Amino acid sequence: MTGEEPHVWTAVLAHLRSANPSMCRRWFDDIEPLGLAGGTLRLLVREPVQLRYLQQRCQKEFTDAVQSVLSLLVAVRFVGERESRSAVTDAAETNGLNGLADGDTIRVEDDMLLSPDHSFEHFVVGPENRLAHAGALAVAGKPAWAYNPFFVHGGVGLGKTHLLQSICQSAIRKNPNIRIYYTSCNGFMTQFHDAVQAGQMNSFRNRFRHLDMLLIDDIHDLSRRDRSQEEFFHTFNTLTQSGRQVVLSSDAAPNEIPDLEERLTSRFNCGLVAEISKPGYETRVAIIKSKARLRSVEMPDDVAAYLAAKIESNIRELEGAITKMQGLAALSGTSLTMDIAKSAIGAESPANGTPLPTIQDIVDTVTGYYSVRLSDLLSKRRHKSIALPRQICMWLARQHTRYSLQEIGGYFGGRDHTTVMHAVSAVNTKRTNDITIDQDVSTLEHRLLNLSRSN
Repeated sequence: MTGEEPHVWTAVLAHLRSANPSMCRRWFDDIEPLGLAGGTLRLLVREPVQLRYLQQRCQKEFTDAVQSVLSLLVAVRFVGERESRSAVTDAAETNGLNGLADGDTIRVEDDMLLSPDHSFEHFVVGPENRLAHAGALAVAGKPAWAYNPFFVHGGVGLGKTHLLQSICQSAIRKNPNIRIYYTSCNGFMTQFHDAVQAGQMNSFRNRFRHLDMLLIDDIHDLSRRDRSQEEFFHTFNTLTQSGRQVVLSSDAAPNEIPDLEERLTSRFNCGLVAEISKPGYETRVAIIKSKARLRSVEMPDDVAAYLAAKIESNIRELEGAITKMQGLAALSGTSLTMDIAKSAIGAESPANGTPLPTIQDIVDTVTGYYSVRLSDLLSKRRHKSIALPRQICMWLARQHTRYSLQEIGGYFGGRDHTTVMHAVSAVNTKRTNDITIDQDVSTLEHRLLNLSRSN
């Protein structure tokens, strides 16, 4: 397949959009087929972040689409610009660069995957996130000069990860040689514990303390992790004192992260601390339209307005609604309409018929399962027989209702949002380390689901 057969590539893209509508993006149109040789179709991707993303996330889907259109057993290979000019197409793989030749590489860690969706170009700015966006732009433009550290906080699904990855992508474009690493706090802690067990702390410290920029998502997960806090403290100091950029995100402001060492709280507060709050109606409309354009979806104004009015919680739910609508439209072979929007939201929103559980449903289910009294659950008692069911209630409320941390804490004896954050983190840890607790939580979720369906 070469330039003489553009209709074939058009058919491949059409097949992809039909079979995998939620995966496809507008920038797929920029991919250039270079030709079929030796049973391999090479596809040129000029943007390095897009190239790495396609190699790691989309290989199977593209291969299936090409094989379906050509009716041939063909392999697909994504390549960068330099390899596209090279006659020795296997050189990059031999060097362990996953298809990136020297001129196409960026100095990032092998396990760091950035989403092309999460760039500044696709970030919708509103009054709820203006300061955080401005700070992110400044940090990306002049790392370790504008704000160091840069700390952004806000609720789940409001754009913190988007901003951190936008900083990465912008910094990489400005300086392809920058040594940069983006990871979650859990990712940092896992690597730390693995290094301790393997006796490879020197390697771990060399990896993290010689970066030009370190970005860590969900830093609140350091709560109650004494050894991890100690290690991160020294990593933070080494980087900032040597003029390297640190960027952090959290569900809460530094002072509100429970059981965080005072010396870390102080250091997190010494740079710019910016909050992202829930997007207002106008911002939600703009976000919906931006997400639709990214997916090459025609979004009527009335449908965007309907979605924005019905979904107020966070951006991820807005995106989930668009994905659901895409699927329904593909099944019916039509474009997006108000009827499709109502059908999609009707299956997602409690205000429109979704039987999501109430906090009372959760309390009734948990107290019955553990044979504890409601009065004990709402009391200040900390005995394990009471504390665990209480934490699981908070975890279920956070996962399966739209209530805020403050609202959940208020229901359980007037506790503050930091207590709820700790409960969620504690249950996640216990599920990982204790198979019995994991099974108990799964059973409770199943019972809640059945209860909701029967209501």
